[in-house]
Amino acid sequence: MEELKQRGQKREGRHRDTWDPFQLNPIGAEKEKKQVCFRILQNLVAVLVGLAVLVSGVVSKGSLLVLTTLAGPKSLRDETNQQFYALLLMCVLVTPNLLMFLKALWKCVFKSYVAPNPRTLGIVCGIEALVALGTAVLVLIVMPNLDILTNLCIPGGICIFSAVLQIAFRLQSRRWMILYPICSLILVVSGYFLLGIDYYVREKTYIKHFAENFEELDDYMSYVYVGVAIFASLLVSLNWWENPFQASTNIQEMLSELDTFRDTAYVFTSFIRIVVTLAVYFLYFCVFAENPIDWNAYTQASKATQEIALGLFFLQAFCSAACHWFGVVACKIHAMKFGFALPVSLIGPATLILGIILFVTQSAQFNPSPEIAAIIKGNITNDFWPFCYELKSLKNVNTTPVVMLEISYSICKTSLNNPYDMWPFSMLALEGVCMWLALVSCTYYIWKIKVQRIERTSLLFVRRLYESAFIDISMLLNTKMKVIRTANRESNNDVELENCVIYLCATMWHETYDEMLKILTSMFRLDRYRGDPKEEHKDCFDFECHIYVDDAFMIEKDSGTKFVNTYVEDLIHVVMEVYRVFTNKEPDEVSIIETPYGGRLVFVMPEGNMLYVHLKDKQLIRNKKRWSQIMYLYYLLGWKGYNVKNPQKITRQNNPCRASLVSLDSETYLLPGLVNDSKRRHISDDNTYIMALDGDTDFHPKALILLVDRLRMYDNVGAACGRIHPTGMGPMVWYQKFEYAVGHWLQKTAEHVFGSVLCSPGCFSLFRGSALMDDNVLKRYTTKATRASEYVQYDQGEDRWLCTLLLQQGWRVEYNAASDAYTNSPQEFKEFYNQRRRWGPSTLANTLDLLHSGKETVKRNTSISMLYILYQIFTVASSILGPASVTLMIAGAFQFVFGVSGTLSIVIAVIPPVFYMLICFLAKPNLQITIAAILSVIYAFLMTASFFAIIGDMVIQGTFITPTGLFLVSGAILYMVTAVLHPQECTLIIYGLMYFICIPSGYLLLTIYSLVNMHIVSWGTRESNKGKEQKKQVGVVCNRDCRMCCWDVKIQVTQETENLILQQMQQAVNPNAAAATAAKAEPEEPATLSAAEEHSSVEIHRHVQTQNLENKKDQTKEDLNKDNREKDSESERSSSSSSEKKTDTFNDDTDYEDTDYDDDDEDYDYNTVEPKEVVPESAWVEPVKREFLKKLTYANLKRNLQEQIRYTLRNKNQEDLCEELVLILTDTLNDELKDKVGPEDVLTETQLEELQYALNEAARRIVKTNRIETGSQRVERRVKRGIERTLVAPQVEKLSEDEHDFWEKLLDRYLKPIQDDKAHLEEVTRELKSLRNKAVFLYFIINVLWVVATFFLQAIGSDVLSIEIPKYYPNKTLAPDPLRVEPLSLMFLLSFAVLLIVQFLAMLYHRVYTLIHVVSYRSSEKNYKEKDEEDEEDALILGNVIPSSLVITGDDLLNGDSFIPS
Repeated sequence: MEELKQRGQKREGRHRDTWDPFQLNPIGAEKEKKQVCFRILQNLVAVLVGLAVLVSGVVSKGSLLVLTTLAGPKSLRDETNQQFYALLLMCVLVTPNLLMFLKALWKCVFKSYVAPNPRTLGIVCGIEALVALGTAVLVLIVMPNLDILTNLCIPGGICIFSAVLQIAFRLQSRRWMILYPICSLILVVSGYFLLGIDYYVREKTYIKHFAENFEELDDYMSYVYVGVAIFASLLVSLNWWENPFQASTNIQEMLSELDTFRDTAYVFTSFIRIVVTLAVYFLYFCVFAENPIDWNAYTQASKATQEIALGLFFLQAFCSAACHWFGVVACKIHAMKFGFALPVSLIGPATLILGIILFVTQSAQFNPSPEIAAIIKGNITNDFWPFCYELKSLKNVNTTPVVMLEISYSICKTSLNNPYDMWPFSMLALEGVCMWLALVSCTYYIWKIKVQRIERTSLLFVRRLYESAFIDISMLLNTKMKVIRTANRESNNDVELENCVIYLCATMWHETYDEMLKILTSMFRLDRYRGDPKEEHKDCFDFECHIYVDDAFMIEKDSGTKFVNTYVEDLIHVVMEVYRVFTNKEPDEVSIIETPYGGRLVFVMPEGNMLYVHLKDKQLIRNKKRWSQIMYLYYLLGWKGYNVKNPQKITRQNNPCRASLVSLDSETYLLPGLVNDSKRRHISDDNTYIMALDGDTDFHPKALILLVDRLRMYDNVGAACGRIHPTGMGPMVWYQKFEYAVGHWLQKTAEHVFGSVLCSPGCFSLFRGSALMDDNVLKRYTTKATRASEYVQYDQGEDRWLCTLLLQQGWRVEYNAASDAYTNSPQEFKEFYNQRRRWGPSTLANTLDLLHSGKETVKRNTSISMLYILYQIFTVASSILGPASVTLMIAGAFQFVFGVSGTLSIVIAVIPPVFYMLICFLAKPNLQITIAAILSVIYAFLMTASFFAIIGDMVIQGTFITPTGLFLVSGAILYMVTAVLHPQECTLIIYGLMYFICIPSGYLLLTIYSLVNMHIVSWGTRESNKGKEQKKQVGVVCNRDCRMCCWDVKIQVTQETENLILQQMQQAVNPNAAAATAAKAEPEEPATLSAAEEHSSVEIHRHVQTQNLENKKDQTKEDLNKDNREKDSESERSSSSSSEKKTDTFNDDTDYEDTDYDDDDEDYDYNTVEPKEVVPESAWVEPVKREFLKKLTYANLKRNLQEQIRYTLRNKNQEDLCEELVLILTDTLNDELKDKVGPEDVLTETQLEELQYALNEAARRIVKTNRIETGSQRVERRVKRGIERTLVAPQVEKLSEDEHDFWEKLLDRYLKPIQDDKAHLEEVTRELKSLRNKAVFLYFIINVLWVVATFFLQAIGSDVLSIEIPKYYPNKTLAPDPLRVEPLSLMFLLSFAVLLIVQFLAMLYHRVYTLIHVVSYRSSEKNYKEKDEEDEEDALILGNVIPSSLVITGDDLLNGDSFIPS
């Protein structure tokens, strides 16, 4: 209700100014807000992940301690069981090393192998051998001989080496922080000292006559084990030696070299660690152990022992891996403190508390025997002593669990069992506290680390390998002390992103008004999300929008004059409408530029970002999507990239009335267009992104940022695509919704997980600039199709071909399921078939091209392996056999529904496809599609009947465990589970039935249609029948074509032009009378003169306009302008004299952050008018200019002025002044224009000049009377600039000579319109038909062989050749008659089932990481609280240093033609 009221209030305000206050409000134009459900989801996920880390870590650590206790020689188990437990304890150490060995070996064999440096590899292997020796000695030898509490405390000393290196290298960002590692070192030494004291106290307080049930203490061996434990922990502490060295500047060359062959090093080091662990195990237990290995003991262990040991082993191995994985997830979702650091630090204390609770619980339930009660009466003060005394006698009691018994027995070996005093136990407790505090203080930096979204694991942790024996210590010490990034600030460890520039490039081809509304709304939404380009953004990006309109012009039938067509007119209306919706005013700054390829419209979006609309004339440049892509890639990457690397001088401007002009040294220069180009100078090609869009794509900023994350995080990703949602109404859209869903849910995720996505659709894909500029990519993409196969591969599916080129060069293409985009899909059957007629052959051609170069691609592309190539071969084979499979499915439907025999059903099922194939060869495409539609309806009825027949057959059979039943039930369950895992899209499962009944149409008829019509290479969709259009002519007095000698002259005089000529003649005869007449007539002028000015082709009216403007000037203003011109000339002379002393700011690295365009310190006289450079205009310019001049109507000016003042003074803490300005300036505007012009009349330039002067004077008086303490001149300048922007008219500008030359050469080299002669076209047609015939023959033969084989198997009979499968009823009873299945059918079903299962598993994996990315984004999305521009200096700068403005010196100022940056 509140929203309705707000809209009503806005409408009331508009209605006061015009009789047409109604407007469109596109969906999604409202301001984005953080969704509460996602906030709750983020916090919930962070809590759950933190709990998972804590629980899995406690279970991992606890199960290891129990295993060491059970494997100890002093445990209550017999020797046979002890050896079995020791064996599995050794397996615990080997498992993570084995997993790392297999993973590294896989990468070296199937990805890329880099030969290691022998010296570096030798050093690393030596360190790893020492670490493996220390780990094996500590876990296999020492810990089984010590009690469980000591084993829990000793590993805390592993942090000692890291603490020493931190002190030595002084890695702390602040000096006082060195206290952390110093305290850690002192605490570790104190812990070791307390450990020795603890064992000494145990030996001295040992009371022999009270310990008959305990083992005798061996004083000598206890001290030996303590000493060995300390030595072993020192060796283990070498494990994370890289972390301090990476954070320092030491041996960086060696570490960088090690990163290049990290996988190869892991193969060697993991193998060495496995060998050393096995060697220690067998050497100790065969030579030094009191009870040598009995090889028969492994088979003689009791069943209970095997269950306990294997359970503890698998529990420890699984929980260790889970703890490590959940820890990584916590870091990626920005839950570093409470999801990672806190739970990992609490693993040790939580394990200790859990063990003590179990011990106390067991002792509380114990009732001492009368003997013990008599002994302890009056003598024993320790409440635990009776329980420990009789504990050994309970080992044969079945009521006591083995694990609880061993834990309690091990705790009883400590000082806790002292019969008299509890104080000796404090030694052990104090030792544990020291060790834990030492670990926490050594890893203090973890609490301050801030990470980016989906930070790469290799940037978070030093080693990929985790230590399962010390999972908590391993994770803490393995976390990098300094996250290395391209732009790093070591002082505060803040999250820093390298700045990037994104070019949004939308290609349009005959879009409707509503479709254009979607893409423009999306662009303006992104403009609002990004904000002012001079301000820094949390996501560190800048962007420009480019729209490329194909076929943008039409030719007038009678005169042959070129005008923009109705599509461009619609686009202009959409831009103005969307601008009005977002800002409640008209566009401020519009430029119209003629270009060699047609024309260009330049808009400044509400927040200051740029929008370029490129109008392509198909007579001058090649049309269609691929050539538009080549056009913008060469322009943005080639031309702009060249200018960035070779900065150009800023040439002088002669047009000072643009609001984007900045006055320097009394001269005026155009700057905003150069802002992004100057920023890009500091941005590499790797961080220059191209966002490919269609003209009807709808997306939110989040979708773009999520794709940017993929390219930022992984340098080898050349492109990334999002989840495409088809929109529209009708059965064809329903079919496509489920088809797109299944394609993204299963197929694209499988490609992403197992290799690389093969196609990144051009409607919503982000490309890396350096990837597109790579060899054999963009250059080959410009290849003109000359052969038949090239027409199919290059022009019918340009997006897939571009991705194929990227994959063949070694780049990876990724899919992000959380990046949603919406695009219109074909709603008519004909349009759908024509679209897929292009896509089908192109997909097959590009996939076969990739498979043909499979070996070379595998060598270059680390994401693609031979297994992935085999997977793609299998999918291609399945698609080729699709028509035969569908035909056999139809035959089965005939069997189920009509009870026809197997062989006859196959014959009947083959007839319709063969018939339709003949029709496709003989009939025209429209008739083919009509027949396909009829057959599709028939097939849909048959599939519906078949669906219910299959269900009925399962009911009759009494079981669904049949091949058909299993296939249907399992497929339905799989798709339903998949839909549930996509909660925002789960309703799409409803369209699954529509998809099912349309399978014959989509996989049989459509395949035949696309193959037989492969020779047709037209687009097939959005085709326009508009040829030359008649341009309406209003008020034309004379329209004649005159031919004289060699001259052809068109003379056109309108009524308005005639009036202007008459006025000029009167002025020439009697200047004074003419001026008086004009002055008298001016108040009554209906303000329609501008229409005449715009439409007239007679140049003389401009002279008249200038004369009238000069005659209207006030004498005071003339004097002021005269003074200003004198100052300008003096300033110009001084500027030229000092230009040699100034430096070129475009070639230095000056920090431009403190400069503010809007608040320029130079004074600018807004009343000064200088002569304009007259730019020749084509016929199409005037109608376009007329559309933008509508902003200068009385009604629009009032609204624009109010909104412009509010926007200008936003965040300036001048609310009262702002509202006063709005009221007074509105009254001034009303006084100047009321009763003089109508609400819909366009003001003349004279009226605009006078109005601007009046408004400036009013604004100056208001600002002066308010007596602003500081910055009054700045506020006045801002208000005047806002007034100027409100009154500025669209400008017709000239392209710079350099850019004009670029376009001429680009057109000549790559984009000249294709004009093939008739002979060549006939040759291409013959080649295409020949290719079509070959493809159809190949498809036909393969599918016929499959059908014939099935037919003969049916004819032979199931009794002769079949596979018998046991048949079970739902009550699990075996049926007497088994199921008989043909081998081919069973093989096809099994292969399809395996493919679905593989894709389903890939989907599960991808879902998890998509959730991580979404939660990570939601925790760092933009806060929509507006930023105060005055605080820009104090803002935190993220990423590399980017200039926020330009500093221009005299060397940069050259006189010349007008330079309009693009």
